[in-house]
Amino acid sequence: MPGLTDSHAHLFSEEFADDLLSVLDRARQAGVTRIVIPATGEETARQAIALAAAHPWLFAAVGIHPHEAGRVGDGEIGVVHALASTTGVVAIGEIGLDYFYDFAPRDVQVGLFRRQLSWAVERDLPVIVHTRDSMDEAVDIAIEVAEGAPQWRVTDGVAHRGVFHCFTGTEDHARRLFSAGYYVSFPGIVTFKKSPVGALIPRLGLDRVMIETDAPYLTPVPHRGKRNEPAYVSLVANAIAALLGITPEEVAHRTSANADAVFRFPSTQSAT
Repeated sequence: MPGLTDSHAHLFSEEFADDLLSVLDRARQAGVTRIVIPATGEETARQAIALAAAHPWLFAAVGIHPHEAGRVGDGEIGVVHALASTTGVVAIGEIGLDYFYDFAPRDVQVGLFRRQLSWAVERDLPVIVHTRDSMDEAVDIAIEVAEGAPQWRVTDGVAHRGVFHCFTGTEDHARRLFSAGYYVSFPGIVTFKKSPVGALIPRLGLDRVMIETDAPYLTPVPHRGKRNEPAYVSLVANAIAALLGITPEEVAHRTSANADAVFRFPSTQSAT
């Protein structure tokens, strides 16, 4: 299946330390031509940038995950902000709100989320947003920022402001995000029998949808329980194709085109 884009994979994870080159080779064999690597803080931002520099079809995003919001100081925040200008960085992320684990006070998470959204506007970069038990507030904030920056990430009159990854919100959440210039992305949960996402996707279509693995997490069926990896994004495409009654190739084409619109990948940087 040619032309797949894995819009979210944590390739700096220790789980890939022993066989990353084999993982990348399997991704190429599965038809993956681009992978976005979202960071979670300063150390992983540097690792993501290094991976993007070593492999021209990989792209880094830099940001501070809400889990880290309570421990980072202004020094690390400033470094990550500066790293956003590095060649190969295509987004600010992974940022957002996580009210499930609450590893950081919620007001601190909100403050850092808003601060990083301002970086995206400042640098005209898209955002990669994490939410868990926080969809209402995250959507409200993202829309507020978009409304306050009408020219942010607009091409030919159309806004491509970022993506809410691993989307588990409602159709109303998605429609509000689409209207504000955002996209949503689905990982291996589309293959889980009890996931409500299966009923949501046919109502949304593919106009503002991407696919991802969130590797090494959320491994799709039939590999659930094992380490996830970018090659398995093809299984996500297959599952969405079945839900929509179209070919996996069409899913690959349309979701990759959406990723292009959001991340503005250099046309010469893809796997061959």
